[in-house]
Amino acid sequence: MSKNTGNTMIAVLAGVLVGAGIGILYAPDKGSKTRKKVKDGYDDAKSDVTGKFDSVSTKLSNKLSTAKVDLEDTYQDLVSNMSHKTEEVISFLEDKLSHLKKQNAKLQK
Repeated sequence: MSKNTGNTMIAVLAGVLVGAGIGILYAPDKGSKTRKKVKDGYDDAKSDVTGKFDSVSTKLSNKLSTAKVDLEDTYQDLVSNMSHKTEEVISFLEDKLSHLKKQNAKLQK
């Protein structure tokens, strides 16, 4: 979550709390009805925040899983490429060794 998104969420939550406080002060209903409305509002807000948190958590988890798979694939590609390069170097060195052995055999005659 970015810093701006976090600040926005805090501002919205603060606005909700201030609005609820003002609503309680000017409520025309009896205390029991007002408390029920506040509790219902709290439950709704809690449910909304929990749902958003779960959504963000799921998205983050999916992105991390995808990144892990991508990293594993990249690692496997790197290992495969290095293996091919190693084979090329070994073949080159074997050719050079063979050439040097032939030159050495000519010199020993």
